[in-house]
Amino acid sequence: MSEIVFEVREDEVDGGYTANALGYGIHTQGDTLEELRAMVKDAVQCYFDETMDAPKIIRLHFVRDEVLA
Repeated sequence: MSEIVFEVREDEVDGGYTANALGYGIHTQGDTLEELRAMVKDAVQCYFDETMDAPKIIRLHFVRDEVLA
């Protein structure tokens, strides 16, 4: 595997960010973008053990909901 993609959303109510890997059961969160990036890297390392091929690239895809009234 060469790449894994995380969908990142900002929590507008409580603040912080959540990230969910597309196609994998990997979910994490962080209060800041720096913390989120560290948590995503840690979550990927924990999910892919030495018997599995870990992705070489971790991509964060930021999703923003916008409501027009």
